[in-house]
Amino acid sequence: MKTAAAFAGIFLVVLAARLCHKDVVWVEEAYPIAAALQMLDGKLLYRDFWFDKPPLFPAFYTWFQAAIGWKLRLAGALLVTLSSVSAYVLARRLWGVAEGIWAACLLAFFLTFGIHAAVMAAAPDLLMITPHCLAIYFCVRSDAFRAGVACGVAMLVNPKAAYLLAICGIWQWRQAHWVALGFAAVQAPALGLLYARGALQSYWEQVWAWGFLYSADTPFAHGWREGFTRTLNWCGFQSALIVAAIAARRKLDAFPRLPLAAWLILSLAAVFAGFRFFPRYYFFLLVPMVILAARGFAAMPRVRACALALLLIPLVRFGPRYAQLAMGQPWNDLALHDDAREAARVVKQAHPQSLLVWGYRPEIYAYSRVPAGTPFLDSQPLTGVIADRHLTESRPSAPGLARDNRRRLAASQPAIIVDGLGLLNPALAITNYPDLAPWLAQYQEIGRTRACVIYFLRTPTRP
Repeated sequence: MKTAAAFAGIFLVVLAARLCHKDVVWVEEAYPIAAALQMLDGKLLYRDFWFDKPPLFPAFYTWFQAAIGWKLRLAGALLVTLSSVSAYVLARRLWGVAEGIWAACLLAFFLTFGIHAAVMAAAPDLLMITPHCLAIYFCVRSDAFRAGVACGVAMLVNPKAAYLLAICGIWQWRQAHWVALGFAAVQAPALGLLYARGALQSYWEQVWAWGFLYSADTPFAHGWREGFTRTLNWCGFQSALIVAAIAARRKLDAFPRLPLAAWLILSLAAVFAGFRFFPRYYFFLLVPMVILAARGFAAMPRVRACALALLLIPLVRFGPRYAQLAMGQPWNDLALHDDAREAARVVKQAHPQSLLVWGYRPEIYAYSRVPAGTPFLDSQPLTGVIADRHLTESRPSAPGLARDNRRRLAASQPAIIVDGLGLLNPALAITNYPDLAPWLAQYQEIGRTRACVIYFLRTPTRP
């Protein structure tokens, strides 16, 4: 009964917090919503449209019809609760019920009181928490095959699952072949299905080749220094976990030292991979820290009192924003979101059959619900400029790929084009590409918002 009440409380608190964001669609969740809308419209992922993330990411959004509003927030609350259940299962297996409940509560807390764009969006890093916990759970049980299965599922969500696979391989080094077989038992059918649908080559190019390019081209001149600073900041907000985990180091009797070290080191390495350090990337490291801290919270009352006080740091920093949103007060971080919503309103007034959004503004698809009229949901593969810098830079990371994709774009005729990038970075405006000029001549401007220019197809050409 105590455990059931804890999870009921977790779900209700998380749901209440997330409902404060019911009128917001963060870009990190708008992108998979845009992809899910195409899938629900009968298009095949990778083959029919470009998407640079693994398949279970957009598939998650198809399960509730790519809905926004309260349905989206309910799905997020259920996902966080499931993640908490998986943390409970792992910590209970290691030590006991009390540790399990603490792990569940701590995970839910830090998946609520953090950078809002990170904790709200069911992005790959959040979706991977449950298979992450289960993979370690099966390692603790010495069930190497099922640990590999969990890694295989995680890889269909997030490429950083490669680090999880390495952790399990080290943990179960005597049975590493069973880990590999479990991993293959999931990956082989998934890749076979992609092959049967003619999407395997596109999957490799979009998720892996583009992903390697993305990881190799960091936006920071001094990646290690940036990583150290941001990780130090993260430790400050997670100081309750750090203090509890360090204090409990002598009570970690269930942990062999080598697997524990591998878990922590490789989790940190996963954060540093690609040298980007977005807040959501730290969810990989959050998992082992929550599990270790749960031992300190449950077994050491004096440490618990200190750590509970430290929870005030993220609570005070991030809590008031929920009240601000619930009361409808303005927030500067939502300026582009509000502009995308206005652009979607203008688009819907034209009753178009298809849409192209130039820039990384997938919220326009989420709000307008207009199908994509091209294979591209954003302009990254058309300009070659990665979205984490395209508001300030114009240097392409993949100029050849972008040029080929623009030729492919010119074969399509979306009814509406929304340039959501050109007013923010004129060097990357859709009008700034000579090879698109004859194609763009078919369109006329019909409206603007603060950050978008909207074009309408004059007279569609018959095939």
